[in-house]
Amino acid sequence: MAVAEKRIAGRRRALIGVVAVVAVVAVVVAAALAAVVVLLTQRHEDGAATPSPTTEQVKAQAPRPPNAMPRSEPAAIDIPKLGAHSSLIPLGLNADDTIEVPPVSQPMQAGWYRYGPTPGETGPAVVLGHVDGNKLPGIFFRLKELKPGDAVTVSRKDGSTARFVVREVDQVPKDTFPTDAVYGDTAAPELRLITCGGSFDHAAHSYRDNIIVYATLG
Repeated sequence: MAVAEKRIAGRRRALIGVVAVVAVVAVVVAAALAAVVVLLTQRHEDGAATPSPTTEQVKAQAPRPPNAMPRSEPAAIDIPKLGAHSSLIPLGLNADDTIEVPPVSQPMQAGWYRYGPTPGETGPAVVLGHVDGNKLPGIFFRLKELKPGDAVTVSRKDGSTARFVVREVDQVPKDTFPTDAVYGDTAAPELRLITCGGSFDHAAHSYRDNIIVYATLG
């Protein structure tokens, strides 16, 4: 029995030694895992400390297009090909939310839509003029003669000049006026010239179409 007891005691000591080693290894592994978790947590927290730019910040940081000009009210418009020149008066909205037009009694007077971009700013600046009035030709009487590549210049009150190049000339029925194409946002400075065209509706005392010139800042 003494020999058997010694063998059992020896086995117990060996088992205790193995358990002790396993326990030490487990502690080391647990400590290592804890360190990794802490490190990952710290990295996550460090990353979260620098928030991503908000939509407003992104907009604020977006650079102005290279050829865009700061806001400045326009003073006058010149269309060399047509020999057309006019000062520009500000135009607002009528009670029905349509854009005002220059006085028919002054057919050679053009105006610009003051609630939109100014000529040279990013976006579509809009200039309106009559095709005729008081039985006389208006400032935009020959507007439909413009072709892609023709020049339009707008003098601005800050002393600068915005020079545009015609891209397209379109004639559309007034009841299908392309509102989005004319007034919708653009990525670069653009210009719209608008007048009446087509046949005259005597009952409505108005022309049936609009002539629209699309131009980009050159």
